[in-house]
Amino acid sequence: MIRTIGVADIEDLARGAAVLGTGGGGDPYIGGLLAAQAIREHGDVTVVTLNEVPDDALVLTVAMMGAPTVMVEKLPSLDEVTAPVHGLATYLGRPVTHIACAEVGGVNSTIPIAAAAALGLPLLDADGMGRAFPELQMVLPTLYGITASPLAFSDEKGNIGVLQTVDNTWTERIARVACVEMGCSVMISGFRMSGSQSREALVPGSLTRCIEIGRGIAAARREKADAVARTVELLGGREIFAGKVVDVHRATTTGFARGRARIDGGEAQLTLSFQNEHLIAEADGTTLATTPDLIIVLEHDSGEPITTEGLRYGQRVRVLAAPSDERWHTTAALAMVGPRYFGYDFPPHRFDGTPEVIAAAEAVA
Repeated sequence: MIRTIGVADIEDLARGAAVLGTGGGGDPYIGGLLAAQAIREHGDVTVVTLNEVPDDALVLTVAMMGAPTVMVEKLPSLDEVTAPVHGLATYLGRPVTHIACAEVGGVNSTIPIAAAAALGLPLLDADGMGRAFPELQMVLPTLYGITASPLAFSDEKGNIGVLQTVDNTWTERIARVACVEMGCSVMISGFRMSGSQSREALVPGSLTRCIEIGRGIAAARREKADAVARTVELLGGREIFAGKVVDVHRATTTGFARGRARIDGGEAQLTLSFQNEHLIAEADGTTLATTPDLIIVLEHDSGEPITTEGLRYGQRVRVLAAPSDERWHTTAALAMVGPRYFGYDFPPHRFDGTPEVIAAAEAVA
């Protein structure tokens, strides 16, 4: 496991996070630049395991909320990243002790690094999903009764707000409206947890896993081995398709990057449907994988992950499916992140293509 994160770790971590981000979570390059800047200015970030967090700790998540397509041009600053943490600490009337990732995808694995460095706080080797999802309530802490609010948000203009809502779905609805009004991307901090709550609700070892995946891809290229096959091995997943991107339809609506991509494999075509993240993979009417399992697009030869905003006509790609944290396959979780929640009228399919017949467990606690 990792104990500190320095500038030299950022590239591998960002690459691995872009893989786990399933196409979403924001541009890993931009987040990596911000994290590296923060580390150069404030020093390396101390990383702690969930077992090392005191029971009475005050853990807050830090993330970017909005459309990844917007963040490519609307670059955040360190002040914008730390502002919601300061605002929430003032609202709560006590100091924050630890920073955590809400999701381990794209920019939202590196924004918390920047926040931890700038604030001088330790960062948990954990996250709230084990992947990325488009909506704020779509984290495992929701299943454990942990509220997103009070939630603080900030923009590049210096605006800061704190929301107190009745549940996490309402936090998403209200914060999303504010996000759209503030330019379709904001920095947020919330999901207040104690140390004992974080041990129960978060996915352990996420940042270490990102670095292992990122380093594995880089090592495979140096060895002139198959970087995609190496990633499949590290994820415990499978390759489900390969071909050329022949069409991408993408639009930024209601604070999300929504669309479809078609990939021509010669004898078949794959359609990817996404809302920030890839949600559905279908080949000629056959469902190959769906949310909540991971659907990942990699460049055909280099194995570099390609985000949904980075998909372009003519790219040669390979598509992977990999298992999510098993807690995402409970009945309550599937109601929150399964295909039907996103408007697709069919049951979820596991990463191996088999339909989800019944949830693996009816409760998470």
